[in-house]
Formats: sequence, structure tokens, C-alpha cells
Amino acid sequence: MSTTSETPVLDTLMAMTADSIERCGLAPDMLILTRIAALAAMDAPAVSYLAHLEPAMREHMTAAQLQDVLVAIAPIVGTARVMSAATHITEALGVAIAVADASIESQRPM
Repeated sequence: MSTTSETPVLDTLMAMTADSIERCGLAPDMLILTRIAALAAMDAPAVSYLAHLEPAMREHMTAAQLQDVLVAIAPIVGTARVMSAATHITEALGVAIAVADASIESQRPM
């Protein structure tokens, strides 16, 4: 199997995500909340949450909604996973802000 892309892993993940969204009947905001819950349940790293920030913002989701998901799953996944998820979400937001700031800086005239 040969690849012509410089990012075959990322391309594969993006294709899997697109296929999942296409086949899913959930409303976009419910899909994102479901994915956040799944990420928390498996103790996913911050970068996994980072991939869901843009779609969440596009759906006008709030921090309160994300917190509600963590509250809802806490009795099932446990305190440690919920606290880890909160930390990883915060880290992902920090990365997103840093990237946005860098983009703004690079567009300023010298």
C-alpha cells in the first residue's frame, strides 16, 4: 500500500470521522457531546479533544454543556476519568488559543 500524502494517519482519521458523521443520525451537537463522553470514558489525551473544539464552536456549544456531559458520565466512568477529561479539555483549549494567537500574529504587517 503506497500513500501519496504526507499525513496518512491524519488523513485516515479524518476519513473515518467523516464516514462516521455521514452514517450517524444524531444532531451535530449531540454527536459532539457523545464523542466527548466517549473520549472521557477512555481517558483520551488533549489532542483528541482538540479535534472536537472547532465542530463544537461551530455548533455554538457552551462550556456548561461540556461540563454537563462530564457530570452525567461521572457516576459511570469515575472521578479520575472525569478530572482527567476536564484537564485534557482545558489543555486542548489552551493549544487552540495559542494557535489562534500565532495565526493572528503572523497576519500582522511588519
